[in-house]
Amino acid sequence: MVAGAAAVVAAGATGGWWVRDRPAPAAATSQAATGTVAVVRTDLSTTTHVTGALGFRDTYTVFAQGPGGTITALPRPGQVVSRGEPVYDLDGRPVRLLYGNHPAWRPFGAGMTRGADVRALKENLVALGHGRSLTVDDTFTAAATAAVRRWQQATGQPVTGRVELGAVTFQPGPVRVTELTAKLGATNRGEDPVLTGTSTAAAVTISVPAGRTYLVHAGDKVTVTMPDDTKADGTVAYLSPVAEAAPAMDGRPPQPMVTGLVTLDKPSTAGDLDRAPVQVNITGKSVSGVLAVPVTALVALAGGGYAVWLGAGAQRRLVAVTTGLFAETLVEVRGDLHEGDLVEVPVG
Repeated sequence: MVAGAAAVVAAGATGGWWVRDRPAPAAATSQAATGTVAVVRTDLSTTTHVTGALGFRDTYTVFAQGPGGTITALPRPGQVVSRGEPVYDLDGRPVRLLYGNHPAWRPFGAGMTRGADVRALKENLVALGHGRSLTVDDTFTAAATAAVRRWQQATGQPVTGRVELGAVTFQPGPVRVTELTAKLGATNRGEDPVLTGTSTAAAVTISVPAGRTYLVHAGDKVTVTMPDDTKADGTVAYLSPVAEAAPAMDGRPPQPMVTGLVTLDKPSTAGDLDRAPVQVNITGKSVSGVLAVPVTALVALAGGGYAVWLGAGAQRRLVAVTTGLFAETLVEVRGDLHEGDLVEVPVG
């Protein structure tokens, strides 16, 4: 028999800062009413509960470029603009969207120097179906001039073989318009923002208390509960390395929070919701086919470690156990016990 007991100490981690604290293991000398439950063989996983906001993965700001002019057409908020389509009009000329990770900074035409921007233009010409015999590289060739001319003719532009600065805007992908920062009829100086937008890939922004970030890792699987109570699976894409103070509430001091991003396995499950509050359950560590008992069955020993009361009546004995993963109300245990054995737990 294992003798002696000490004050219960905290063990394991099972996130969830708006869920009640894990029940403390009972002391060996407790006189509380007790019952018994069976040791089970099961799968366990830690779950961290956080709140989040449903939105879109990336945000963009579209700036006018070139000599500027008068804004003569704008999209409507909520509209999705795809490759090759006009984003807005300047002096009656459509400014078209091309895909690329860097903004245009010079006109495109014969004699220009090599550059990654040339490659991006060529990639778009090919994707739009105008890149016949065009080699996608960093050099603006005669074939590039011909491809530009075909594109200009197909879209009703002046056919020059050149793309002037301000005629296109490069963004990483389709733009879902969220806010117009320019006004129809206003003069744009060629450096002012025209609109803001997002990507079309739905995602969830989460806020994790800085002291709990050890419970959340990139790659962790999550379940998102939508505002209509439907569930969506996803993955933690990243956590910011920087903590920021959240606003103080109820007179309590500000709590440092870390922002993270969750991507959805099926973005379509988000529908058109934007900035909608959601609940996110993040699955951390997991084990399969282990013996488990209620956390309340644990008895903290004076010499360190834990035990459980095994059996009942004359067969009741204290058995030392090694704890593994804590998951909500259950804990993984290893020791001289078997599936189906009865362990003592407090009741009432």
